Amino acid sequence: MNKRPLRVELYCLHYNECDPSKCTALKLKRFGLIKFREKITGKLRNAILLSPFAQREISISDKEILKNYGLIVIDCSWNKLIKFSNISNRNERKLPSLIAANPVNYGKWEKLSSVEALSAALYLTGFKKQARSILSKFRWGNQFWKINNQILELKID
Repeated sequence: MNKRPLRVELYCLHYNECDPSKCTALKLKRFGLIKFREKITGKLRNAILLSPFAQREISISDKEILKNYGLIVIDCSWNKLIKFSNISNRNERKLPSLIAANPVNYGKWEKLSSVEALSAALYLTGFKKQARSILSKFRWGNQFWKINNQILELKID
C-alpha cells in the first residue's frame, strides 16, 4: 500500500488588495495548493494563524496543530495590515525575522509574501518537503532558501 505524504491544509484570508499578477496566494490557488476563506469559522478556529501581531513564534511544537487543523495566512497589503490586527485566533503565531526574496519586497526584513510566510512556517514545523514544493512554483523561490537558510536552520536546531 502506497501512502501519500502528509500535507498540511493551507488556507488564506484574501482581501484583494494586491496586484493580481504579483499575488502569490492567487498563484497557489490556481495550482490548487490553497483554499480561500472569507472568515475563520469551524475547525479553522483551531488552525495556526500566521500574524505579525502574535505573541508566540511558530515552532516544531505546533506540528500536531498543523496536521489536524491547517495553516492560515492573511493576504493583504503590508500598508494596510494594521487594520487586520483585530483578526484573532487561539493559535496565532508569528515567524522569526526573515528576509523577503519576492520581487516586490526583495531584501526587506519581515516583508514576506504569502507563499514565503507559508513556506517558512511549514519548514519550521517539519514539513520541509511541502515548504519547498510550494515555493518551487515561483522563479525566485529558491532565492528565499538561500537568503534565509542560516536563520531557519538555527530555529529548528
